[in-house]
Amino acid sequence: MKLVVLSDTHIKKGQSLLTHLPQDLISIIKSSDVIIHAGDFESLRCYNELRGLGKLVAVHGDTDVPELMRLLPERAVIEVEGVRIGIIHKGQLATESTDGLRYLAKEMDVDVLVFGHFHHPIVEKTDVLLLSPGSATVPGIAEPSAIELEIIKNTVKGRIIRCTGEVCSYFEYERQ
Repeated sequence: MKLVVLSDTHIKKGQSLLTHLPQDLISIIKSSDVIIHAGDFESLRCYNELRGLGKLVAVHGDTDVPELMRLLPERAVIEVEGVRIGIIHKGQLATESTDGLRYLAKEMDVDVLVFGHFHHPIVEKTDVLLLSPGSATVPGIAEPSAIELEIIKNTVKGRIIRCTGEVCSYFEYERQ
């Protein structure tokens, strides 16, 4: 099972997500089995465009329009090939220590916790796997990024996708 993880797309009303993403990333998204978005679409159009690319599991972020706040939960948990994945936008306020995120993952009873808000990719492997995909459209100090996961029978393999212009490159990590 292949998943693509995004967050913090921040597409304003009247703008199109598809014009802000590299074609390589759009192709990766379309070929995935599940798209996970950890909040801050910002506009309903962005949510609908991403939903049109494949099966979408999403939570709302702190800058989403009221319609998305009502439509999407604050937290979600899905199970893929025996792996429980939790999704939240803002799991804690700072990245100096991920202890709060680890505790949150335990509270949500998940093996993997996907979170957003920080706009740069974070991958931390402890007793749980903590993943922030960064932002593919508004990265701030980091390069635009997303995460691709492959889950096969309790094994999670993945890579950070860094996108600059129309080119995406991969940095791999693995957790078994």
